[in-house]
Amino acid sequence: MPTMLEVTDVSSSAGACCSPLVREPLSADEAEQLALTMKALADPARLRLLSIVAASEGAEACVCDLIEPVGLSQPTVSHHLKVLTAAGFLTRTKRGTWAYYALVPDALDRVAQVLSP
Repeated sequence: MPTMLEVTDVSSSAGACCSPLVREPLSADEAEQLALTMKALADPARLRLLSIVAASEGAEACVCDLIEPVGLSQPTVSHHLKVLTAAGFLTRTKRGTWAYYALVPDALDRVAQVLSP
């Protein structure tokens, strides 16, 4: 004879499992923009470049000083710096033949604030 399963009514407790929102969640557009920003960070070479610039005097570094530490070619480093600049993490200024990159103040804090409670 088949065993009968006990049926539990979950409709009365369904509302209790969900906690109410305490702030506005990301909109679809905000999530898309944040995803693009985070993709810029989702590369080990870019994270290293950001950390080198951040650790440099005045949070600024010449591209000529960024090539050797990451062990990549100049065109590859320039590409990564371009991605970080487009994502709003770095600014670029040209001095003579060299480009200098500076950390945008609070750029990383903005990413953290979106995800913090």
